[in-house]
Amino acid sequence: MNASRPPGPVAAAVVALALLSGCGGSGENPFDNAPQISNPAQTSGQKLSFAYFQRCVYPVLQARLQIDINGAVSINSCAAAGCHDNANGTGGALRLFPADAVDLANPASTPEAIRATDMYKNFYSSQGETVIGSAAASRLLNKPLIRGVLHGGGLIFSGEQDPNAKLFAYWISRPMPKGQDEFSSAANGMFTPPDAVTGACNSD
Repeated sequence: MNASRPPGPVAAAVVALALLSGCGGSGENPFDNAPQISNPAQTSGQKLSFAYFQRCVYPVLQARLQIDINGAVSINSCAAAGCHDNANGTGGALRLFPADAVDLANPASTPEAIRATDMYKNFYSSQGETVIGSAAASRLLNKPLIRGVLHGGGLIFSGEQDPNAKLFAYWISRPMPKGQDEFSSAANGMFTPPDAVTGACNSD
C-alpha cells in the first residue's frame, strides 16, 4: 500500500538533486559551477575599419559644428564636456577620449599596440553605437540626425546628404570582409587613391 503513495518532500528533493547532477555541475555540488569556465573570444561577425574611423569619422566627432536644439542654434563638439567627453559627458554609451593619431605606416603599430591607444578606445566606443553594415539602423548616425530617436545634443547633421553624415554612413555600411579584423587592408578601397594613409576619404 505504501508503494502507491507519492514521494514525500525529502524523497522528491533527493530525486531532483540526482537529476541536476547531470546538468553540467561540478559533479560534487550540482548547484556549483564547472571547475573551469571557458569564455572564448568572438570568432564571428564583422568589424568596421579602424583606418577609416581615424581619418574620416573621428575628426567629425572632434569638430566644432553648428547644432540646433529646438531652434536655438549654437556651436559645439560631440567630444565637448557635458556631451560625449569621457570624463564629464552625459551622452550615454558613446565616450570620446582626446587622442593622438596612430601612425599606421609605422611597423611598431601592431594590432596589439593600436588596441592599447586612446584612439582605439574612441573607435571601439563608436563602433558599439552602430549596427555593422546598416547605417540606417545605427544610433551613431540616427542620433545626430534626430531620426526616430531623441538626442539631447540636438540636430547635428542637416540631413542624410550632410557631408559629415555621409562619412558616418559610408563607414558603417562598409564593414571589413568576414574573417578579417578592423585593420584589414581592404579598407584601402575606402580612400582615393586607395591608400589608408594618404588617400582622401570616400563618402559615396
